[in-house]
Parts: sequence; C-alpha cells; structure tokens
Amino acid sequence: MDGVREPVDGPHGQGDAGGPHGARGSRGEFAPDVTGRPVWRLLLRGLGVYLPGWEMPAGALRVRDGAADGFGPPAYVNGDAGFGVQVPDRRRGLEPDREIYVRGREDPSFGIVVAGPAAAIGSRVVDARVLMRFARRLTFDELLDTGDADSVPYAVRGARAVENAVFLDRAAGIGLCAEVDPVTRALTCPLYVRLGGPAERTVRAYGAAQPYGAAAQPVRSHS
Repeated sequence: MDGVREPVDGPHGQGDAGGPHGARGSRGEFAPDVTGRPVWRLLLRGLGVYLPGWEMPAGALRVRDGAADGFGPPAYVNGDAGFGVQVPDRRRGLEPDREIYVRGREDPSFGIVVAGPAAAIGSRVVDARVLMRFARRLTFDELLDTGDADSVPYAVRGARAVENAVFLDRAAGIGLCAEVDPVTRALTCPLYVRLGGPAERTVRAYGAAQPYGAAAQPVRSHS
C-alpha cells in the first residue's frame, strides 16, 4: 500500500484551491457546489502526489447541457449520475498506483486516489458505479493482509466505507471522480478532469453536480 493518510485541508482552507470559486472566469462559469466537497479536496491531494509541479485547477468549469469550453469525448454527461468516460481498451493484470486516505475517527470514511491506465478498470464505459466498484476492490486488496485472518473484517469495512474516489490517467490525459452523497447515499461522478501534456502541465476540471441532498434519481451506492 502506498499509504493510508489522515486528510489535511489545504493552505487556503476547506475546499479552496486558491482560485475564484463561483466566479465567472474567462473560460466560463465555475461550479462552487462541487469545489466545497471532500471529493474536490481529494482530487487536489491526488494531483499533488501524482502530478507535482503541475498547475492546479482554480475551480470546476460547469458543464451545461453536455457542453463547455474544451469538454467532449471521451467524456460524456449522464444526467443526474454525472460524468462518464469511454475507454478504448480494457486489460487485466494492470496494477495502478494508489493512495488511501481516511476522514474521521469514530465513523471513518475512506477515499482513494488511483493513478494509471484507465484500461485497468476493466470496462469500456466507466461511470460512477464502475469506478466506485473498482475503487472499493482496490481498497479491500490494500487493507487485506493475506497472512492475518483478522484483517479480513477491517478490509471489508474499509472497502464499504469508500465514499470518494479519484482516478487519474496521465497518459490518456483524463481523470474521473466519484462520490457518495452523505445525505441521499446517491452515487455520482461530479468531476471530470483533463490533463494537459508535459509541455503544458495544466489541469482543467469540469463540474456537473447538484448540491448534496438535491432531489435526483442517480445511481445508488452498493457496497
């Protein structure tokens, strides 16, 4: 396991990337309802680990009616379920890097950042359900000690407690983030990420989400 870490808010405070959240920038309208969430902080943390020195996104550009500046294939928007991506290939045996983070002590929730080829997920279409299932499997594998039977219940609880997942595919230049709504327990992908090439070292984030607890019919979370 690369590490199980307690989360720490960034230098600009909770959910703040130091940018104009909620402001209208030169590239469109930002989505402040996304940037205040744990999944946003997990994204920034993951970018800092796997893409150090790259320009962090100032906010999440809102996608309306499936359109926004620079948004398009392989990503798509699936109504209230949020973003998904189409992956051209799927391969078994790939082992992407991963970092596990824990929030809270009495009733902890887990988050995981995974970095590697999207083909490792094993599906040609990756949406909230597929990504979270993959994230929970990786978390179980990381927490399980095959030489210690007592680790099995802990690994199972940890996998079920994954509520935020970030996947970054640097080679393909894409990223996808999934979360469990703490109020409705709905499972969505509120963030899609485009990674620039080595010459640019830029990250652009897109948001397509409703505030927590909003009336919607997205995919439900299953342990």
